[in-house]
Amino acid sequence: MKKLLSLVLILSALGFVPSTAQQINVEKNNVERIIKTLAADDMEGRKTFSKGNDKAADFIANEFKQIGLKTLDGADGYLQKFKMYQAKVADLNIKINGQSIANEAVGVSSSSENIDWSETQNPDVNTMTVAAGENLYQKFTVLRRSPKNLLILVDSSHAKLFKGLKNFFKNGTESAQKNGGSSQIWILGNSTVANTFSIKIKQNISEKTLQNVVGIIEGKSKKAEQVIFSGHYDHIGFLKAVDGDSIANGADDDASGTTAVIALAKHFKQTNDNERTLVFVAFTAEEVGGYGSKYFSENMKPEAVMAMFNIEMIGKESKFGRNTAFITGYEKTDFGKILQHNLANTDFTFHPDPYPTQRLFYRSDNATLARLGVPAHTISTDQIDIDKFYHSVNDEFETLAVDNIVQTIKAIALSAKSIIAGTETPQRVKKEDVD
Repeated sequence: MKKLLSLVLILSALGFVPSTAQQINVEKNNVERIIKTLAADDMEGRKTFSKGNDKAADFIANEFKQIGLKTLDGADGYLQKFKMYQAKVADLNIKINGQSIANEAVGVSSSSENIDWSETQNPDVNTMTVAAGENLYQKFTVLRRSPKNLLILVDSSHAKLFKGLKNFFKNGTESAQKNGGSSQIWILGNSTVANTFSIKIKQNISEKTLQNVVGIIEGKSKKAEQVIFSGHYDHIGFLKAVDGDSIANGADDDASGTTAVIALAKHFKQTNDNERTLVFVAFTAEEVGGYGSKYFSENMKPEAVMAMFNIEMIGKESKFGRNTAFITGYEKTDFGKILQHNLANTDFTFHPDPYPTQRLFYRSDNATLARLGVPAHTISTDQIDIDKFYHSVNDEFETLAVDNIVQTIKAIALSAKSIIAGTETPQRVKKEDVD
């Protein structure tokens, strides 16, 4: 007995999760293979509408096929295809306070063919500023998804970062609607107030096809009730070269989460003990507005979805240390408490999101279903406030802690056991708790 206890203590010290978690079969070599494939240079950063994005979708579909998942009704095999539009600036003429603005100081986020704004013609245009010292990238991430028409004046101190954002703008704006939705116009300069403005922009619109990748393990006694495991496979493509490297490989964001989805599908297919139907989905177009998850959600019955495990960036240890992860929107349901209860005999712990100002609950693919009441949460380990590899050309396989990924996948599998068995169901997200 003493020898057995000593062995358990040694295994724990080496980072192995004790007890039941050891029964979760997640092969490290397989995890490495999938991430390396998705984050390889030949995927070209998996940007929306790119050949690399399509190549990644085909790879994931083949993984689902090899595992033996069923296809989604109405899909093209494992590919859930949908139409989107891409708008690229053809011509622009902009004046702020009577001064003409150079093209390189303008960023356009709009799906409209023609934008014609002035301070007298468009009272529904809201003017905002990004002052010196503010986090331009954080504001960009939030405001580019705004439902409002925005004229955003960016202080010239942000010139270097603004130049980097031009990589997003020059590739155009992706939208589920042609000539629909809102427009955001970003202006770099010294103006803090737009007393007068005249904005005339013409864009070329093209229609393109995108695809989510979806596979299913049907449930037994509760087939009509669904549990979703998801991650997004798209990334941001090419950036300004650093030491000759211009590919933003997206190994952590979110090849790590997509790999988890594939590994979980393999595990649950092997165990074959799910009473509820399990849906595994790799979303596209998360980086450009969450359009893949929006389309997916529109074609689901939210009342049939009992829970959603969205997995985003699990490639490094969290701020809470080894064998930990955090859950966005932890306080909105009892999802996290159920997961942690299922991990009672392990050394893995889930924590509330430590970055509330980052609004991560609304920045990933869980948000659409959460707004429909589904207990849909994102699980992550990323230290987003200090992650120097995030959205950079250095987000490559070599920066990842693969053991951390493996242990997190095992923990998710074990923590989901009562939910997939149908013995526990997380509370729904209340309307008043949704932004």
